Amino acid sequence: MAEPLIIIGAGGFGRETLDVVEAINAAADQPVWDVIGVVDDAPSERHLSRLTARGYSHLGSLAEVEAPEKCAYIVAIGSPAVRSQIAERVDAVGGRWATLVHPTAVVGSRPSLGAGTVVCSGVLVSTNVRLGAHTHLNPGAIIGHDSELGDFVSVNPGAVVSGEVIVEERVLVGASATILQGLRIGTDAVVGASACVTRDVASGTTVVGVPARPFHGGVDTQNLDGEE
Repeated sequence: MAEPLIIIGAGGFGRETLDVVEAINAAADQPVWDVIGVVDDAPSERHLSRLTARGYSHLGSLAEVEAPEKCAYIVAIGSPAVRSQIAERVDAVGGRWATLVHPTAVVGSRPSLGAGTVVCSGVLVSTNVRLGAHTHLNPGAIIGHDSELGDFVSVNPGAVVSGEVIVEERVLVGASATILQGLRIGTDAVVGASACVTRDVASGTTVVGVPARPFHGGVDTQNLDGEE
């Protein structure tokens, strides 16, 4: 019997996560997940209309969900900080976490995938990689050998994390960015879209450019990371 699943987040990544769920079900002998619906505290009309067009229901706010222990959950929200806050709320009421890996993703030997992780289509995870809880690997991301990603990390489409890299908690790696081998990216850092990181990045720092340098202006992460 398929396990009930609730997606938290009606935006773009929420619908990409629905793609992952549908692909998992299509590849299995029988459905693995039964999507009950999508939870979002304040969805836009645009996101709701796109969700409805997919045939999925908006269940209301997270606070309105009853008997959370009867379903598995995924937080499908791009912002690492927001994802962390929501996961804490679900943990407090006894919710359980799904881990979703698209059938077209390639995962090497000796992987460790944390609860709540979403691995999208075309992702390559090399050997001996650790993904912390609630990690998001967007389409086409590459994670090199022996790398460690902390909880609530987002790696956006086409980004490359080279081998033996340590990415600490709540880091956002922008679309098509590259982090070179053996580096450390500190907690709450942001790597801008298409940046090439050639040295360690301190916690809370935003870096942009080639080679990547700290960004000292007002931070607009929507434009820096290349994702909604």
